[in-house]
Amino acid sequence: MSKNKPVNNPSIADALVSSGIDQILRPSNWDEYIGQENIKKNIKVIIEAAIKRSEPIDHVLFYGQAGLGKTTLAYLIANELKAQIKTTSGPALEKVGDIAAILSNLEPYDVLFIDEVHRINHLIEEAFYPALESRKLHIMVGKGPSARSVTLDLPPFTLIAATTRVNLLSGPMRSRFGATFKLDYYNTHDITKIIKRSAKVLNVAIDEPAIKILAAASRRTPRVANRLLKRIRDYAEVKGTGEVNASTCSAALQFLGVDFLGLEDADRRFLETIIHKFNGGPVGVNALAAALNEDKGTIEDVYEPYLMGLGFLERTPAGRIATAAAYEHFGVKTAGKLV
Repeated sequence: MSKNKPVNNPSIADALVSSGIDQILRPSNWDEYIGQENIKKNIKVIIEAAIKRSEPIDHVLFYGQAGLGKTTLAYLIANELKAQIKTTSGPALEKVGDIAAILSNLEPYDVLFIDEVHRINHLIEEAFYPALESRKLHIMVGKGPSARSVTLDLPPFTLIAATTRVNLLSGPMRSRFGATFKLDYYNTHDITKIIKRSAKVLNVAIDEPAIKILAAASRRTPRVANRLLKRIRDYAEVKGTGEVNASTCSAALQFLGVDFLGLEDADRRFLETIIHKFNGGPVGVNALAAALNEDKGTIEDVYEPYLMGLGFLERTPAGRIATAAAYEHFGVKTAGKLV
């Protein structure tokens, strides 16, 4: 039985302590970034063309579910451009002064990365428009009758933004991005390669059958795969020999409350509520949120995308419906027979 052998490297161990595991697991170059091939090809062309013209690349928007690699892509672009990257998030930009402070401190060809860009207050979003279009920053100095507008010239820079809710981003803001990319869920082959790479970095001895089990339970998402790998490593070290085989992996996932498709307790509760309390649906999201004591946004952003991807859930004009596949997964009978 072949195993993914750990690499005994003291420098890696030191890095894990000093920089944090998640940072070490993040790919540092294009070869290490697995998946999203079409996006990578497009970005490479954009970067190469910009370098030839000695210009900053167009502003870039990434959208898709959490954990698919949007932040990692931003860092890889900055690294490829040999540029500094400055990071912030939408919720941190509460007033025009916050935007002005960040933009006025940019150096030529810097990359500014804004995560959760859809959460920028729309009332202050307009301050970005001239900055993105003409590299101008318009600010008001003073108050009342003595107030005056001051325009500052900004250096050439690139804004890279990421969001999980592109529909909440205003049309004028979306139109300012020269390139927009949607990150999709990963296929099993790519998730398997990501797990193998992460296992080497973490010095985890894991065999092929265990990798297959873990890949199937990773919700087709690299962040989930890495999170589960770390927890399975903990389980193997405490409950076993430290090596991860199929038996240990399955036991660890059961201990964590994760089934073979990656459904967690909250996912199962969500589907079972639709099936048992609302007779399979249709049921409105507000009624579901009340029944589950969950926020509507959590249901729409966290639970539903993956369940819809599995074919366990449908969104209809009348509400949410549990599909025949969901009934079959739970072994629930309807209309007198197993669906």
